[in-house]
Amino acid sequence: KNPLILALVCCMYMWSSITVIMQVVYFKITKKRIFKMSPYHHHLELKGYKESKIAVMYAVITIISGIVSIISIIMNLN
Repeated sequence: KNPLILALVCCMYMWSSITVIMQVVYFKITKKRIFKMSPYHHHLELKGYKESKIAVMYAVITIISGIVSIISIIMNLN
C-alpha cells in the first residue's frame, strides 16, 4: 500500500538510472560531464575501485535498504 517502499528496495537500481539521466541532461546543456562515465559504478571503476569492492558496496546498500523496508512494512502492519 506504500509505493515508496519499492523505491527504498530498488535504491541502487534507481541510483544507477538517475546518474545516467543526470549525465545525459548535464552534458546536453553544458557539454561537460558530471561523472567520468555513467552509470555510477563505471565511474567508480575509472576512479580506481576494484569491481569486487563496488559489487560488495552495492550489495551491502541493497541489503540495508531491504532490511529498512521490511521493518517499515512490519511497523505499518501494527
